[in-house]
Amino acid sequence: MLGFLLRLLPFWVREPLLIAVGSVLGVRLMYLSVRDHDRVAAGIGVVFLVFTAIRVHSVIRALRARRNPGPAPSAGREAAVDAAFQTQTQTPAPAGAGPRTGRDAPEKEHNPWGQAVAAVALFGTLGAMLWLGPRFAPSDDNTPQPASCSDEAHEKLPKVYKDTPRPVTGEELCKALNRPDLAKLLGTPGETATTASGTNNTAPLTAGKVARPEAEVAFDTYTVNVSATYNELTTDQYVKLMKFGDEQDIKTLKFLGRPAVLYSDHTMKIELNLGSGGSGGPVEQGPLARTLSVALDRHDRGGSCDITVWSESGALPSDSVLLDVARKVLSRIPERPVR
Repeated sequence: MLGFLLRLLPFWVREPLLIAVGSVLGVRLMYLSVRDHDRVAAGIGVVFLVFTAIRVHSVIRALRARRNPGPAPSAGREAAVDAAFQTQTQTPAPAGAGPRTGRDAPEKEHNPWGQAVAAVALFGTLGAMLWLGPRFAPSDDNTPQPASCSDEAHEKLPKVYKDTPRPVTGEELCKALNRPDLAKLLGTPGETATTASGTNNTAPLTAGKVARPEAEVAFDTYTVNVSATYNELTTDQYVKLMKFGDEQDIKTLKFLGRPAVLYSDHTMKIELNLGSGGSGGPVEQGPLARTLSVALDRHDRGGSCDITVWSESGALPSDSVLLDVARKVLSRIPERPVR
């Protein structure tokens, strides 16, 4: 059907069309063959380019024939018809006769260059669509996409969040943490986030009276957790309490003009048995984690924002990496207002 439609087109439309389509497809297939090392695509691309070269040669020959018309062979009946036609055209028209119309009037010859330019412009657009189409069409690539934060816009916040001045929510923490450059900041630029979540929790052992939202983003190598605790505990008091805990490698510092402390501690490992018994294993010590705890305001009136990093292998990034992550995240968390 397509071949029949192409044969119906005038020569100066059909040939530029075939040249435009053949050249675009040929170049595209050759590009894909080089990029993907595909010999089949290379062979098909060569076929299209050879086909296009033949059509270009045909157009060039037709143009030369139009510029340098040779004596057309005539014999027999064709010669007589041509002689009669020349005699008729040279005979003067009767006085008062108007211009000839109908079949006797010579038809206006179409400009082949105009047809060629129009065809190339039209089907050049088609070729550009074929070339650029894969960039905008849905990809069949099975590469996993980065995890996105769940929408918690309709989640009802605990009452304590309404009583706390300007508290950040778990969704806001998740969006602040789940940055496109987070993997690069962690030193693993080739990884994508596998999970991302945010929750509007309250601090344990406070009977729901202290807001403690948190968010977590996990990669294949590292997991990052950020939380904000809106209590009355200052960073100085927190450092004193660490002396009675299991924290290691404690280092106090000023970060973004606020009191802060770096320390290491082990995570907890909990195994759940979802079988018929429904019992879980004992709580065990998990891998070591590194945490930066920063006061919620410059005057350290209470509360902190904690950024924690750990990995299943136990390996940890350097403190400078943790500080870079915290600098990006804390820029989107408002300071605690004056009460």
